[in-house]
Amino acid sequence: MTMKTPVLQMKGVTKSFGGLRALIDVDLELYPDEILAIVGDNGAGKSTLIKVLTGIYQADSGTTELNGQPANIKSRQDSLEVGIATVYQDLGLVDTLSAAPNIFLGDEPKKKILGLPFIDNEKMRRDAEEILHTKVGVALPNPDEPIRDYSGGQRQAVAIARAVRANDIHVLVMDEPTAALGPEETKNTLELIKTVRGRGTPIILISHNLDHVFSVADRVQVMRGGMRAGVVEAAKSNKQEVLGLIVGSELQEAS
Repeated sequence: MTMKTPVLQMKGVTKSFGGLRALIDVDLELYPDEILAIVGDNGAGKSTLIKVLTGIYQADSGTTELNGQPANIKSRQDSLEVGIATVYQDLGLVDTLSAAPNIFLGDEPKKKILGLPFIDNEKMRRDAEEILHTKVGVALPNPDEPIRDYSGGQRQAVAIARAVRANDIHVLVMDEPTAALGPEETKNTLELIKTVRGRGTPIILISHNLDHVFSVADRVQVMRGGMRAGVVEAAKSNKQEVLGLIVGSELQEAS
């Protein structure tokens, strides 16, 4: 793929917890219009790297730039303010609410009646449908039903819509989006991820499933022992090469 100027660039990120060095001089680049998968065994450092990016942890050293500008991210709110949104594995949805209230949860549009503020449910529903259509590429068949009745793929769509509803979101991070989904829902979710990328939002995808990774990712960054073990272009690589990077030279030599 043709390399452009990165949307997101992390350089020399290091993070320790007491005597444990969780990240050691890690770099990351995310380019426009791409899906970057981050893979590695448990404890490899991928989750810690993403938690630094999203402000849950603060790096001991290293820098983060967004669109070429320094990004000082010290909290989850900081990450949102610079345009980094995250969909976590548990989605964080309220099962008893329908799609629109979940998408606007805590930031509902208001209208005044007799001088008193009320939630503008009609506007919220229209705006939610527009966000789902333009940014996520889906139309929910029953948007007024509580989302406990939605399929796994539909729930992912609502979670993504909530994450990207702001106009200034530059990066979407997705944490294990296909975990615990059946085959059909997994297929729909992977198509959804590609659609979101195709509508202008580059994505960082954390996943353990290499089949899913190779079905959607443009590049794959492998973490091992708190370091970046390598980065490959998915179209020019294969699962065996990535597995070799995940476990180290022993598998590469055996293959």
